[in-house]
Amino acid sequence: MQEYAYKINGEPVKVRVPHDRDDLEAFKRWFMNANSKGPVALDTETTGLDIYSPGYRLRTVQFGDPFTAWVIHWERGGAFAEYAARALQHGNRFQIHNAPFDWAVLDRHGRVPGFTASVEHLAPRTIDTRLKAGLIDPRQPQEGGRGTALKPLSAYYIDPSAPDTQGDLTAVFRSLKLTKATGWAGIPLDHPTYNLYAGLDVLLTSRLDAKLDTELKRLEVRPRLVQYEHEIARICAVMQRKGMLLDEEYTRELDGALAAEAEEFEAKARRFGVTNVNAPAQLREALKGMGEAWEDGETTGSGALKVDKAVLHRFADLDRNSGEPLGTRTPNPLALAIIRSKRAGKWRSAYTSTFLETMDSDGRVHPFINSMQARTGRMSVTRPALQTLPSGDHKIRRCLLAEPGEVMISTDFAAVELRVLAALADVKQMKRAIAANEDLHSFTARMVFGPDFTDKHRKISKGIAFGKVYGGGARTIQRQTGAPMEEVRAAMAAYDRVYPEVRRMSNRWQREAYETGMVHVSVTGRRLPLDRERTYAVVNYACQSAARDVLGQSLINLESQGLLPYLRLPIHDEVLASAPAREAKEIGRAIKDAMTFDLFGVRIDADAEIGGQSWGSLYMTERVGKKTVPHAAQLIELDPYFAAHPEAAWEWRNAGLAA
Repeated sequence: MQEYAYKINGEPVKVRVPHDRDDLEAFKRWFMNANSKGPVALDTETTGLDIYSPGYRLRTVQFGDPFTAWVIHWERGGAFAEYAARALQHGNRFQIHNAPFDWAVLDRHGRVPGFTASVEHLAPRTIDTRLKAGLIDPRQPQEGGRGTALKPLSAYYIDPSAPDTQGDLTAVFRSLKLTKATGWAGIPLDHPTYNLYAGLDVLLTSRLDAKLDTELKRLEVRPRLVQYEHEIARICAVMQRKGMLLDEEYTRELDGALAAEAEEFEAKARRFGVTNVNAPAQLREALKGMGEAWEDGETTGSGALKVDKAVLHRFADLDRNSGEPLGTRTPNPLALAIIRSKRAGKWRSAYTSTFLETMDSDGRVHPFINSMQARTGRMSVTRPALQTLPSGDHKIRRCLLAEPGEVMISTDFAAVELRVLAALADVKQMKRAIAANEDLHSFTARMVFGPDFTDKHRKISKGIAFGKVYGGGARTIQRQTGAPMEEVRAAMAAYDRVYPEVRRMSNRWQREAYETGMVHVSVTGRRLPLDRERTYAVVNYACQSAARDVLGQSLINLESQGLLPYLRLPIHDEVLASAPAREAKEIGRAIKDAMTFDLFGVRIDADAEIGGQSWGSLYMTERVGKKTVPHAAQLIELDPYFAAHPEAAWEWRNAGLAA
């Protein structure tokens, strides 16, 4: 038995590493005793982060209480894996920090004859200290919070003098001529720093859990909210495990095309003297030489002129979100080249190359779904970061497929942020419009500009509405719409007269924040810390948080209706599913029904759209007159399902024309 003595907050602790069966029997006796008294902390060490990639290995499984940690070398196989698996099988409750990662690792790699440590087996018995910490304070260090990583939380709650063992490991990696990326796979299993690092994590997690419980009780965070977050994390982990099929041939072709596109537009930028599209100083000087003028506020903290996405899109006369031309000025050719080159490079590194790097041996990708990421609790999808895809893109989405013989179903909420705003602020006119099934942006445009409002007026009204929800001011709306500033300011004033409840609610919530330590408690009981200089963001935080919990409750509803096996991803306010083509309408209707409910007298509606086999099929559209309908020829050319069933593509297009 290898044993390491250590101190946490002045108290002696031990990290034990069994070397033979007698040592494993000692571990078994300890575990049976610890398991009978309460939760046991659990953690894993692996070869990296890409759990489903070929060659990935589970190296160690750790168990611990506040004073003793056991590091079991799973990688040795035989009795080591067998004893660890028995503990996983018979443990009553486990404390895990960032449980979805370890669930996925053990589900995929924690297998011995007769037992698999599945998500379904582990999740109902898990206490996730990361989720608890996020409910106390969801802010990351750069936002003024403590963060949700184990080390800074331990320094705050347990032992401020605890050394950075991960930093020690990085130094070990260098001494072994390993990088940070290769070190986790290459460091010898018996290395003392590696085993101490592994053992300390469970010792800290065990101690942290009790501290967080005390803090949750002090802050009166609802126990049901803690349970709710664990349920959502489990549902997302099941979706991640299933993953999505990758069209590898198409993805490789697109990866090559994006590389060529990036080079093409880099060459165009070089004609204007820009040899590096990622060099701000070069861009600044070239654009100044072309006569471009910056507006007030378009400077960095150091006073340099910005050349960020917002500025480049303004010079290129493109909508920042959709990329569509605004028609407000002559587009700057250098700005256009920079945008196109950077976009192609980003799409390649963030999506196509990542798809190919993380694809498992079955040709699937498994995006990591962080069920509670942002300050407001909103989810994120990383590796690949599918939530950052442009809203109208079909090229990247085309890489991902439904199962063979199945089609994609996308179900998203109808204007959920505005419906949440109407519900939380009790906005009378908005609620009446929703009840009458009116288009909210057209309704607002009519109320603000009169019955003869134009498409431009509707766009301004839409910009103001989302500005209220997301905290955008007059200048942001002006940039997005291209409307004169005077017209935007006048429309904003008229909006406040039409919907006075929104401003009243914002003012009341800001006053309350000053009285309660700059924290707003959401309608579901979630703590939303505010920044003193940005209290106006309270409307944004409250609406975004409630919209996220609408999605979370929908996922729980979907599971209770037996629909989880069809679900693949939650993306913003959309749920993506794969279902047999012959049952798609029925399943789409069931998903829609599970995502439709009442929020304080406001109906939260969802719409289900059935596509082909690729996710991208849902975005292959064309304009026919004033309607946007599926592009039948493109669907037949690019989507495997419609290539085999061309008549279905034309039926879908014609249905769009008839709607």
